[in-house]
Amino acid sequence: MGHIYRRGKNYSIKYYKNGKPYVESTHSNKLEIAKRLLKKREGEISEGKLPGICFDRVKFDELKEEFLAEYRINGRKSIERAERSAKQLAQSFEGMRVVGITSPKINKHIERRQSEGAANATINRELSALKRMLNLGARQTPPKVDKVPYIEMLAENNVRKGFFEHGDFLALRDKLPEHLRGFVTFAYKTGWRKSEISNLTWSHVDRKQGIVKLEAGETKNNEGRTVYLDGETQEVMDEQWEARKKAKHLIPYVFTNCDGSDRIKQFRKSWNTACKETKIGDRLFHDLRRTAVRNMVRAGIPERVVMMISGHKTRSVFERYNIVNADDLKLAASKQETYLNAQNSYKTVTVGDFGKKMGLRRYATP
Repeated sequence: MGHIYRRGKNYSIKYYKNGKPYVESTHSNKLEIAKRLLKKREGEISEGKLPGICFDRVKFDELKEEFLAEYRINGRKSIERAERSAKQLAQSFEGMRVVGITSPKINKHIERRQSEGAANATINRELSALKRMLNLGARQTPPKVDKVPYIEMLAENNVRKGFFEHGDFLALRDKLPEHLRGFVTFAYKTGWRKSEISNLTWSHVDRKQGIVKLEAGETKNNEGRTVYLDGETQEVMDEQWEARKKAKHLIPYVFTNCDGSDRIKQFRKSWNTACKETKIGDRLFHDLRRTAVRNMVRAGIPERVVMMISGHKTRSVFERYNIVNADDLKLAASKQETYLNAQNSYKTVTVGDFGKKMGLRRYATP
């Protein structure tokens, strides 16, 4: 199938797959090394595999571009995050051959990012992107990656803790500009993401039926979602509709900026100012989403229904939003005490021989 010959000081080998010749240097002047490499390549070909030289030529940059192209082709909403991860990975692996991306090299990337102050969750997103690149390369025809190295993810402390007590929310809302109050109220009641509310148009709203509906493909998890408006959110929609009629610019968005010329986009300055004036500390808009989930669960709404309203697709993510605070723990202790006190009002009576024959051991009576 092939042969060995000298090329300068070192040996080279030549072999064939499907009639196509492959020439590869052994980078050694020892004949035994050349024989072993030729035997290895012949074994790969006999098993139907591509010879290893095909994988040796693939570089990280090629996989990175194909990874980003896959995101663009499929219209993935997280492409910005993928681009950020790819940019960080390129600082560690740009120009490197894929066969050189080993576990020790990956650990060096982790150490570099940690020294730069990156959180474990951020580094894990980068490692996930690297895994995706390698797996896409391995699945191609012909494959570009022979073996995907083991990549161990870092431990994350990503339990969400921020939420609003009802009084804090009301105080914050009163300090915000008027055009933001309906926006944050809708977030506080539904738990929808900021982008979902910001992109909400009147075509999604049925004011007569009191329904707001997002179609499949318009949400982060690509699943449709419907919420029924309560009295307060219905009032919010009515106020937004009246404001739309008074605005100089007729636009399709429900929640608009202060002059009604565009949808609400950035309001960080107004948000931070309101947090400072109400003395509630630094808060995130996303805390409203966590609060909505917590409030609905505490109100006795079945958790599956809460997930359908808020748009949580997986149980594991939902649990991180279902926050327990000190009051919940106190309530649990109070309920347990009530239960145990009720047990003290009963006494145990041992049954007689007849009861034993009937299979009874003892019973409780008030």
